[in-house]
Amino acid sequence: MQKHINRVVPPNSAISVQDLTKHFILMHRGGSLKRELLGAVKKMRGGTSREEFTALNDVSFEVPHGQTVAVIGRNGSGKSTLLGIIARVYRPTHGVAILQGRTDEPARIAPLLALDAGFHPDLTGLENIEFYGSVLGMSSAYIKSRAKEIIEFAELEEKIDTQMRGWNDGAKLRLGFSIAVHTEPDILLVDEVLAVGDESFQNKCYRLIAEMQKQGKTILFVSHDLAVVERVASRIIWLNKGVIQMDGPTHEVMDAYRKASEVPAE
Repeated sequence: MQKHINRVVPPNSAISVQDLTKHFILMHRGGSLKRELLGAVKKMRGGTSREEFTALNDVSFEVPHGQTVAVIGRNGSGKSTLLGIIARVYRPTHGVAILQGRTDEPARIAPLLALDAGFHPDLTGLENIEFYGSVLGMSSAYIKSRAKEIIEFAELEEKIDTQMRGWNDGAKLRLGFSIAVHTEPDILLVDEVLAVGDESFQNKCYRLIAEMQKQGKTILFVSHDLAVVERVASRIIWLNKGVIQMDGPTHEVMDAYRKASEVPAE
């Protein structure tokens, strides 16, 4: 029997995650005697088995407006799945993720979850600014008014008129990050690319993030880079095998996480 979800969001909450659960179905070719004996195989048809994998299990938390929160954990802990549900990339199996702005208007969200998300390889960088901007809900007039600033921040003036198909990963990340942060979002969702490029560009990213924090923007990001987490986040949510292991101030959670990580890696 599923639990009743309250769906009442505190007035100061930008992100409200309530009883969030996500199951994925994994398809396996050929039967596995070991899986059958362990009871892991749910169905078997035509030599293909279906196994249910729980990426998130009953996860709940609130993120107040203006807070910067990092989500950490080992690979497979559910970090990217959580961000994907909040960004409406995945649908939860159970539970809800509710986003709200400071006013009655819907929250403006800028998700940067994958290297090529929102980009078309056959379009130029300039064309992709308009393409990705429209995905984020920006008007054509607004995109054009910010294009020069986006290009200059990404330091891509020389290749902005070339097809993105020929760009390296670093250039794509810089453009994606620049578009996301220049849409003036209420909530910024970032997966592993909070600071990209060389040291000079990273410092520029940090300065912009600091400015967004001063403006009261809400930032939720996933990272394996603990130095970035310590520098940017005021709070950490530590996921372990799909559940919240710990949620609290950065220094407290980081100390506990580092102690737990002293065991041999999986």
